[in-house]
Amino acid sequence: MTKFNLLKTFFLWGVALPALTALVSCQSKSSDDKLSGYLFTYFTGNGPGEEAIRFAVSMDGYHYKALNDNEPVLDSKEISTSGGVRDPHILRGADGKTFYMVATDLYVPEMGWKNYAMVLMKSTDLIHWESSKVNIPESFPDEFGDVWRVWAPQTIYDEQTGKYMIYFSMKQGDDPDKIYYAYANEDFTELEAAPEQLFYSPTNNACIDGDIISHGGKYHLFMKSEDGKPGIKLAISSQLTEGYEQNSSERVDEETDPVEGSGIFKLNNSDEWILMYDLYTKGGYQFTKSSDLKHFEVIDEEISMNFHPRHGTVMPITGKELKRLINQWGEPEDFLVEVQSKEVKKKNVVLDVDEKSIQLPVKNGVDLTSFDPQFKSWTGVSYTPEGAQDFSTGPVAYKFTIEGQGEVVYQVEAVEHHNPVLEGYYADPDILYAEKTGKYYIYPTTDGFNNWGGYYFKVFSSDNLIDWTDEGTILNLKKDVTWANRNAWAPCIIEKKIDGEYKYFFYFTAAQKIGVAVADNPIGPFVDSGAALIDFKTLGVDRGQEIDPDVFTDPESGKSYLYWGNGYMAAAELNDDMVSINKSTLKQMNIDNTYREGTYVIYRDGVYYFMWSEDDTRSPNYKVRYATSDSPLGTLTIPENNIVIQRDEEQNIFATGHNSAIQVPGKDEWYLVYHRFTYPKGVEMGRSGGFHREVCIDKLAFGPAGELLEVDPTLKGIDPVE
Repeated sequence: MTKFNLLKTFFLWGVALPALTALVSCQSKSSDDKLSGYLFTYFTGNGPGEEAIRFAVSMDGYHYKALNDNEPVLDSKEISTSGGVRDPHILRGADGKTFYMVATDLYVPEMGWKNYAMVLMKSTDLIHWESSKVNIPESFPDEFGDVWRVWAPQTIYDEQTGKYMIYFSMKQGDDPDKIYYAYANEDFTELEAAPEQLFYSPTNNACIDGDIISHGGKYHLFMKSEDGKPGIKLAISSQLTEGYEQNSSERVDEETDPVEGSGIFKLNNSDEWILMYDLYTKGGYQFTKSSDLKHFEVIDEEISMNFHPRHGTVMPITGKELKRLINQWGEPEDFLVEVQSKEVKKKNVVLDVDEKSIQLPVKNGVDLTSFDPQFKSWTGVSYTPEGAQDFSTGPVAYKFTIEGQGEVVYQVEAVEHHNPVLEGYYADPDILYAEKTGKYYIYPTTDGFNNWGGYYFKVFSSDNLIDWTDEGTILNLKKDVTWANRNAWAPCIIEKKIDGEYKYFFYFTAAQKIGVAVADNPIGPFVDSGAALIDFKTLGVDRGQEIDPDVFTDPESGKSYLYWGNGYMAAAELNDDMVSINKSTLKQMNIDNTYREGTYVIYRDGVYYFMWSEDDTRSPNYKVRYATSDSPLGTLTIPENNIVIQRDEEQNIFATGHNSAIQVPGKDEWYLVYHRFTYPKGVEMGRSGGFHREVCIDKLAFGPAGELLEVDPTLKGIDPVE
């Protein structure tokens, strides 16, 4: 392990909503009293020490920072009967200044999934909490003496009764889990009466993890239901304690994997709602957004957290409350500051706590003699110096201060990095030089979707391979394709002149099949052919997926070929129409056991070079290898030393794979286009690093015998190409 990877690394957050402008350290008392931040309460897992209440804060509802170094803010052993608490829910009281928190009383390492109690807590400052325990079988032995599961309590204020209603799921005997409710007493220390059933499943399936909000005069109950396709379902009622009906058994979450722990909150100064939930089998947490509480859009790419939550809730808080939390549990090293300059590649900023240094990667052509990172402080945080500084001769010292906590000085460096070349999460890049326009184009997988769940393709254009323009979406599976609507992966494209007119044939993966769409211009509009081109196994193959197409036109013959596969490399000649293959030419190429996916073919000086990716895209060891042949369908010769590009641990660059390549027209000048884990945090993201990837370009060169030389992946990237 290198020194770099042992460092405790955090990241500056770069998205700020309008509310942030009122939250610099010199804010007024009136802004202190407004809802202008968010408190996220959560637990982290099933192991010792993980079933405890933790706090994180956010300025905008999208970017969260753990407080207290992600350690518990309350001692589970003191507040619970079991020694563990889970599923915390927090609520602002009707008076606006009292807070109520409830949690499951459960310690999985000793109890498994059987428990009997919940924890009730109350606070007036979010720092100090009074707590009590409610054991359901002991409190109500006649009605619920045989209960053996009491899960995920939540609280809502009943305006009609003036009381706080607690609702939660329970399991009795062999019956499914059901959602019940009861009112808390005035002191919020126990339940007034035995719980009553709140929601009746129309299919008598298990229902847990309820979350109720009031909207448009109706109560909306989000919950995990096992009916139909298990997931987050919605039931609506005009009354708080009865009458909930599901309008549909369809999931309102945007996942296909199991989820639980729905939590919904309204963004400050907005008509939009965030629905988040726990992908408990995948170790992920998904955020979605809606303006009507019916249709939700995944916004994972917009979310950042420096912790891994399980089943939690978010509550809007005031500037004063945020400052109080930061003063109690914040540290100067937490670095509660955002970089707002549009010249900074915000996803790639690195803050090194141990070395007290910050690296700001800036875009091409930025004047470093007078550059302003445009830091914006969280409430209670200030910094100096302000305004533009001279970064051209080295780092600039910045002092950051948290009120009541002290100060810390960081050396801030601004350095021009051309990698990644595309802003945002993209992968599997295919590059084209279009003779029609004289421009370069990149066609990538749109990344950042959980489990590679993207459904549309975009294109980017450039004159110099450095500065790229987003030309928009060119194909949306849900709108433009009739035979598939998911898993939009790994496209490729070719320019062909047919009857004197340029045509563009775009081959793409959708739902583990390969299709083709056609356009008259590199940026579309593209029209799908109407059916999958490749949806079958070839020549006895019984493994892998039909994914990752590559299209190649042989400069010697003018014929075009399609390659594809996962665990195997299939190849076939395309017919003249370019939307069908000549099946008589189907061939399985003679790969070795390093082949995984991502074939890419180029031609130089009479040699055909076949490149592919080895290992799994989730692996830091994802890399590119190559072979050569004397024809597009010829036997592959695999060199002993055939790595094209691989990880560079010293630079914290990992998972360099699934490439394409481009030759500058008229020159023997080549560049490798590939993806890597998002830098610098991707390698720490676990399996989700495999769908948070970035597109990079570095120099590709050949040796004296025509061998491909191993490419050094860089942060700096290449110089502009003329």
